[in-house]
Amino acid sequence: MVTLIPEQPDFNDSTAEEVVWNALRRQLPDGVTIIHGQRLTGDDKDVEIDLLILWPVVGIAVIEVKGGRVDVVDGKWFTSGAQGKRSHLPEPPLEQAMIGKHTLVGYLRPRLSRVPGPISHLAVLPYTELPRSWDQPDAPRRQLVDGTEIDSLASKIADQLRFDFDPERHDLTAGHEFVLKNLRRTNQAVENFALKASEISHRADALSREQAKLIRILRHQNRAEISGGAGSGKTYLALLKAKALTQEGKKVALMCYSRGLGRFLQLHTSQWPDEDRPAFVGLFHDLPISWGAPTGSDDDSDYWERRLPTMLKDLADERPRKSLFDAIVIDEGQDFSLLWWEAVQSCLRNQLAGTLYVFTDERQRIFDRQGESPITMSPIQLDENLRNSAQIVAGIADLALEPPIARNGPGEEIEWMDVDADSAVAAADGVVEALMDDGWVAGQIALLTTGSRHPVQKEIVETEGIAAYWDQFFATEDVFYGHVLGFKGLERPAVVLCLNGFRDRQRAIDMLYVGMSRATTKLIVVGDLSIFDEVYDN
Repeated sequence: MVTLIPEQPDFNDSTAEEVVWNALRRQLPDGVTIIHGQRLTGDDKDVEIDLLILWPVVGIAVIEVKGGRVDVVDGKWFTSGAQGKRSHLPEPPLEQAMIGKHTLVGYLRPRLSRVPGPISHLAVLPYTELPRSWDQPDAPRRQLVDGTEIDSLASKIADQLRFDFDPERHDLTAGHEFVLKNLRRTNQAVENFALKASEISHRADALSREQAKLIRILRHQNRAEISGGAGSGKTYLALLKAKALTQEGKKVALMCYSRGLGRFLQLHTSQWPDEDRPAFVGLFHDLPISWGAPTGSDDDSDYWERRLPTMLKDLADERPRKSLFDAIVIDEGQDFSLLWWEAVQSCLRNQLAGTLYVFTDERQRIFDRQGESPITMSPIQLDENLRNSAQIVAGIADLALEPPIARNGPGEEIEWMDVDADSAVAAADGVVEALMDDGWVAGQIALLTTGSRHPVQKEIVETEGIAAYWDQFFATEDVFYGHVLGFKGLERPAVVLCLNGFRDRQRAIDMLYVGMSRATTKLIVVGDLSIFDEVYDN
């Protein structure tokens, strides 16, 4: 039978999409998957594919559905509704389908060892009859399906997939299992963030009024550094500031260093209306690549630390000033080196007076980089912890540079398990099992290591890729296995902190502080607890 995702879609009163969906249900053979409303979020776009067809041994089809009566006048596309009202379509339907296809290919490529092909795009116009004389160079007739062809829709899709098939490039034996797994995970992550955005809004109303007031007070200040401990709401303030600057009509970049936090920012801003979204959201290192810099290997430290930031500076200097940014907002700014700050300033249209907001926490300076933001005014300090339970705040108080003020109520007591570092991973795995036996849902739990990565983390990254790895976290479908270095700015209700060694014991205090503060409610620390004596003695 045909697999339907979801089984009963919400068409939002789009009878055109419903007509096409039902036609495909009837006509497609067993084994085919139809996905409605697939969302894909990337560095610079948020795309929703009307219908996505995964057809084993045939290919993948991206379908754009356009209701009303569609026609073209002087190269411009229009649609007319039942009442006869005529509206201009800023993007032709087939162009929308093509954008969806290219976004899908870009999404799948880093996640799969082989991208199944071919991948075709079509537009379906169920209430339109195209003239026999149709001759639009940007819309070949074979890629358009009109109302007279709905009964042969599946055949038309198959014909286009066969037309696009290239035996030199396409592998029809590659299954769609991993494609579907990744798409489900991304859909779940996006849906979670719709709920998360609402939750954050309510929490901001309840706990962050003073912080939000701070952003309003500073609205006429072009540059500011806002510093606060873990859980003080810095990331939410960075989002709030980026939105406010965009609403002022400024071209804004919102960026950070950590991949997980970068994906968080992308998913969160994808919930905003188009007019509120910054021009760029994501990783500092992704900006030069989006401007044409070559990609590098993950294990080439010099590329990431020196060569790519230098390329960003050079690319910014070469670009027209109007293509640069009016304002830049940096979260976790303590991760940036001096060279990176030079590159950031080069991306501002006005390098001296352009708007620059930086959010930092010196206790989370867990990377061996030395750099200070170019902001000369003294940092504004946030003292309240809005994330963690009172017990967890008390547990990290001695590790913090400034003792935080707990704003949340009590949770569960911190648990400690003293085992040697070599046994810590196995012991931590046992704790995760015990948490689930006690009723914790797998998606509420994170196991974070301080030394080598957990075997599950290695396996997912190596087999599915880093993008799929982070979408798995945001989908909250399973226990998340991560490393403290990559989890800054993120949280889970229950965290098992696995002390399985420290690459640099001088930074152990920072690693402990970051790791412990990732739990909102339940924290269990597993490993050689003598490290705390060493930290406190120093």
